[in-house]
Amino acid sequence: MSSLDGTERDLLRQMVRQVLLEVVPQTMAAASASASASDESVVLTNDAELEAFVRRVAVLCEDPAEREALRSGSRRFRLAGHPAPSTSAPAPAAAVVRVDKGAVTERHVREAAAAGADLVLGRGAVLTPLARDRARAAGVRITKEK
Repeated sequence: MSSLDGTERDLLRQMVRQVLLEVVPQTMAAASASASASDESVVLTNDAELEAFVRRVAVLCEDPAEREALRSGSRRFRLAGHPAPSTSAPAPAAAVVRVDKGAVTERHVREAAAAGADLVLGRGAVLTPLARDRARAAGVRITKEK
């Protein structure tokens, strides 16, 4: 940098400032969005894990910033292996379409999706692969009785 004269140094500084002004806000916004969008996954399979989690939350509450993040919901937890909760209002209890026997086809899934219902399959019911794909695409939950 010592080989640059004053004008070149000023020009270089101006270019660096311009790049930083463009990059830093975008990077900060992306980091903030990913931090707020991510939920912490928690494993709770026994009493010891539950107690450890409660103790950890109690320690987090000692820090005013963490306590406020917990209160506001910007710091969230979810059970490991479960999808992140949606930000929309909770849905009312879903209706149920029950099929006790026979083939559960794409038509059954379309009807359940139109009614906003879950599909419950009895012991004698068999789900076709196309129906499974349609249910996944339509967000219809399928439960098989044992």
